[in-house]
This record gives sequence, structure tokens and C-alpha cells, in this order.
Amino acid sequence: MFFGPSSPRPLLLLTALLGGPAAADDLFVDSQALPEVLTATRLKQSPAAVPGSMTVLDSELIRASGARDIPELLRLVPGMMVGYIAGNQPTVNYHGSNVNDARRMQVLIDGRSVYRAGLATVDWSDIPLAMEDIERIEVFRGPNTVSYGANALMAVVNILTRNPADSHGTRLKVTRGQRGINDWYASQGMGWDGGDLRLSLSGMQDDGFDETHKGLDYRDSRRLTRFSLSASHALAPDQSLDWQLSAKEGANQRPYTYKPVFYGVTAEGDNSDVAAKDYAGSVRWNIDFNPQHSLYVQGSAQHWDRQQVWRACDAALSFSPQLTQLWQLNPWYAEQLARNIRAPVPTGTAQEQALAGEVQAQWNVGGYQQVCGDIDQSTRETRYDLEIQDTLSLTDNLRLLSGVNYRYDRADSQTYFNGSLDDTTWRLFGQLEWRADEHWLIQGGAMYEDAHLSGSSLTPRVAVNYLITPRHGLRAVYSEAVRSPDMFENNVNWSYRVNNLSPTAFGQGSAEYFVKTRGPGNLDQERMRSRELGYNGFFADADLTLDLKLFHDEITGMVSEPLRNNQYIASNSNQARFTGSEVQADWRMTHADRLRMTYAYVDAWASNADDRRLSARNSGSAGWMRDWGMGWSSALFYYGADALNGYRFERADLRVAKRISLQRASLELAGMLQQRLDHEPTSSYDNLYDSRHVLYFSAELEF
Repeated sequence: MFFGPSSPRPLLLLTALLGGPAAADDLFVDSQALPEVLTATRLKQSPAAVPGSMTVLDSELIRASGARDIPELLRLVPGMMVGYIAGNQPTVNYHGSNVNDARRMQVLIDGRSVYRAGLATVDWSDIPLAMEDIERIEVFRGPNTVSYGANALMAVVNILTRNPADSHGTRLKVTRGQRGINDWYASQGMGWDGGDLRLSLSGMQDDGFDETHKGLDYRDSRRLTRFSLSASHALAPDQSLDWQLSAKEGANQRPYTYKPVFYGVTAEGDNSDVAAKDYAGSVRWNIDFNPQHSLYVQGSAQHWDRQQVWRACDAALSFSPQLTQLWQLNPWYAEQLARNIRAPVPTGTAQEQALAGEVQAQWNVGGYQQVCGDIDQSTRETRYDLEIQDTLSLTDNLRLLSGVNYRYDRADSQTYFNGSLDDTTWRLFGQLEWRADEHWLIQGGAMYEDAHLSGSSLTPRVAVNYLITPRHGLRAVYSEAVRSPDMFENNVNWSYRVNNLSPTAFGQGSAEYFVKTRGPGNLDQERMRSRELGYNGFFADADLTLDLKLFHDEITGMVSEPLRNNQYIASNSNQARFTGSEVQADWRMTHADRLRMTYAYVDAWASNADDRRLSARNSGSAGWMRDWGMGWSSALFYYGADALNGYRFERADLRVAKRISLQRASLELAGMLQQRLDHEPTSSYDNLYDSRHVLYFSAELEF
């Protein structure tokens, strides 16, 4: 609404916000209950009292978006940069980072981390959770090592599933559409005296991108099937037990990208597809001693299994012991020799030149012969996690949260670690909230973490919130955060053993490829210092929620080198800086209309150009959801980013749905159209579609 120069309302609003408590109370107070979020500090808080910026994607918004997976849904979060390595390899970063490696954001499912410590990644396509089982997603937009430990460097995404008590009955859904879209979901919920349970089965399938920039078919389809079992038991009036089991199996295509080192050799492989299996289980015991004191104990176990075996061909000389020794002496010299094997021996030390002469002699007596074999690039990771958290209200104005966490991680890969590697982590954390008076809220927290492989760290956060009213707050936040180098970056022992060589190489049917990479073993943690000013408020009369943020984040000691087996030398020599602003608005105009808008301006600088590639200076979203009555509803969304890895992204999504009431059942029919408004690839020059639009339909039955 526009206010003219003579309107007194801006003056009234300004007076209320800048120091007129009585006026503020008159303007903003309402009788509605305060909403609460949990992810920011682990304490239940109103959005205005949070020491940072929060985005909540509720169930209505999730359904209206029509998103088939979590990365597409996160486009609704201001400052979240969504890119794709391939159709089944989405990457999500907050404010940006390396386009190929989303290493700096913690992702949780009901408080259980799905961030893989072995390879510093989140397998977004393989998360064993159906969209239909999600109740809401809380995103803390900023560093939160204080609450969730190392790796919560830039943001935390906490995916909260539906309570089994709210999932009674049967629910069936199928989705079909272009680009090979073929999804299904089935769930059954039931309850008994003192308990509730939900069982769900689901599947997802699509073809990914259509072609590469050379017009070739792109191998990036995905297929997966998921199982989930969730239950809640009331053990006593003050105690409950919640547990979950989940599993996922599927296959992700991978394009064949191996290029022989020696010229004149042809590649015979056709794919390096990945068979993926995930298993997870968790149990949580909740105790409410009294309204002022509660405690929980949570344990979880997870296992990730990625089977990847592919065939490669190269010259027999690739398995020369002398060439291997030369690589260990000087990788650059060995690579120059291998790629120019017919040229004179490169200038080097006496030892290097002597070995080079032997290698060339081997080439001349048959080392040029092509040999092919199988490469096993499989990985397995296992995690066990135990956490105890205590929440205590010391007085009416003082709350203390404290806890301890133990985690064991194991990574197993013959290729990456020459066997297995273990790590153990201990954490102590605390959060103190003091309401100095009805307006001032002082918050402080810290996390002490000690990991066997990466050492110890202490990260603090201090925040001051001025609550104009319980629903309107200004905030100033300073926080520090760290990211521990993962096992791959710091401790990689990367070498390929090629099996079933045909013909044999140097008389061997199984041999080691000459290229070998070792991690430094002494990397330090990345460290972030963050400063934020912001405002969060809810205008009851207009039913409008508004969040504003100004930020300045600095990261030092960054590990930015690409993870590849070719002269890979990780270091802490890089740094980055992100400065900008964000706005988020959610307005229920009428009982039938809801408008939502986000915008982020990010001025990114990084010493390594790769860390700027997924940072759009301007990005955002806009959405209009409407209930037309008679069971009809629609949602229209726009997503835009001016440069993701150098490519513009603009898309409009339209979802139209009709809900039909049946006898003791409900049927919803929906159609979804996604229309690209640009002519660019999707964050990588090989990510191309034949058509700028995709159409898919769904039918969902509940009874």
C-alpha cells in the first residue's frame, strides 16, 4: 500500500519502531499465539527473538511449490544458491561457494545430520525421505557451529517430518510427466492407546538433462526407492519415545569422462554409474521433569554405500613401476613425460631424467599397447551418534540449554583411502538466554569440539535482540564458526588398482595406476567470522511477516582446491568475503490469497575464483498462492538469479489443483508447469534440455 506525503501512518510506524513502547504496543499487539522455531538455538523461540535469520517453509508452501525434491524447494530461501553438476547431482550453497562441492552447510533430518564427513558432501538426490513426509523445513541463514558443530559454517537446513499422530489413514500418490518423471508414494498411519505409527514407501525417477553442449545424450538419470517407518510412544505422562527407520536404494547414471593419458589410446568404457544404498535409524527418549526442565537422549546410526565400478583403457605404460616412482618424485614432470612420451626427455634432475629414459625405453618395447581393466571407485561410510541435551529455566527470565555429543565416523574405500579411516568427535555445547526486561534479550552460546583427525575448536556467538513487542524485534549478532576438513581433503590416499587387465600389463592381471595422490594430513579448520544486523516482525492487522538482514561474513583458511586425482594439493591458503542484504516477506492478503517474496543481494569476493562461481549477486523468488473455492487452488512462482556459474537462471512455475471430496476420502488432481524464461544452461554448459518447459501431473488419494 502506498502512503502519500501527508499520511500520518509512516510517522506512527517510525515512532513505534524507534522508541515509543506505548505506541508500539498499541500498533502491534494481538491475541494470536506466538509461532515458534527450534533450529536457531535448539530453544523454542519466537522468530523476533532468534539470534539470526530464519526461513520456515511450511507444509502449505511445500505442497503449493510442486517441488519434487528438497534442492528445488530451497530456491524459496533468500540467499540459497541451487546449481547442478548433472541432473542427479544438485548442489546447494548459502551465498555461494564452489559449484561442484557443497561443503559448508549442515543438513539435518529431525536433528540427525546427513552431511557425509568422509567426502564432505550431502547427497541431495539420495536423501531417504519423501517430500510427502515433510511437515516443514527450518533454515537458519548464517553460521551456527555454536548449536550444531563444525560444518554448520554458513547455514543449517533442518528438515522436520510429520508427526505420526498427524498421519493416520492411507495416502496414495502418483506423479507422471515429461523428462521421464515417474514418482509414487504410499503411506499408512495408525494409532493406539499411547502410541502412533506411520509407514511410507516411495519412489522417484527422471531422465535428468537431455544433452551435452556437443549434442550428445547425457547420462544423468536417477531412480530410487525409499522406505520409512516412524513411531511415537507415550511411556508416561512426562516421558515419550520416538524412533525412526529409513532405507533407500537406487541408481544414478554417470557420464563416462575418463580420458586416456597416452595419446593414440581409445576409451572403451560407456558409463561409471553409481548404485546407492542408504540406511538410517534413530531413537529419542524425551523427559519433561516439569514445565521448566526437560531432557532428551538421542542415538542414531547411518550407513551410506556407493558402489561404482567402471572400465577404462590406457597404455600398458600406465602401470610402469618406474613411471609410478617418477610421479611420486615430481607429479608435474611425470605428467609432462606421459603426455609427450615420444618427445625428448624433459629437462629435470639427474634422477628424474634417468627414470624418464627407462620409461621411454619401456614405451618402445610395447608399452604403447592398449590394455583395459575394471576400476572400483566404491565408498562406504558409517556413522554412530549419541547426544544428551538438557533445557532448564533457571528463572522466569533466564534459560540455559546444555548438552554433550559423541560421534564416530568411518569411511571405507580402496580407491580413496587404501582401506578404511576412522574419526571420533566429542562436543560440549551451551546456550544462555537472558530477558533483561520486556524489551531487551541477551543471548550467548558456545560449542567446544574435539575431533581426532582435525583437532579442537571453540566457537562463540553473542546476540542482542530488542523486542519492540513480542512479535517485532531488532537484532545484532556476532558469531564465529568452523568447518573441519573432511577425511578426503586431509587424509586422502588416492590410487587406482585396475583389475581384470586385458591383455596383462608387465605380466600383471591386476596393477596400480601410476597416478597417486596423498592428503597433507595437517590441514587446519576453516574459520568464519560473521556480523549481522536484522529485523523480524509480524503485522497482525495486515497478516504480514517481514524479515530483513544485513550481513558481512569472512572465511579464512579455506580449502578450495578441486577434489581430483591429478596434482591435488589441499591447503588452507584461500579466503572469501560475503557482504550484502536479504529480505523475506510473507503476506496473507485475504483468507484465500497468500503472497511471498524473497530477495538477496550478495557481494562475493574470494581469492580462489572457484569459490565465486555459485554466487549470484542478485537472486530471489516471488509466489502467489490462491484458494479459488469449490476445491480449486493455484500457485504461481518465479525464481531468478543473475549468474550461477556464469549462467542466468529464470523460471516460472504454475501449479493448478482440484480437490474432490469423496465418501470418506479425498482426491486431489494437480498439474505442474515449469517454464524457463531464459535460454541458458543450468549452472553448467553441459546441462541442457531439448525444451524450455516441463509438464507433469499428480493424483493423490487420502482415506
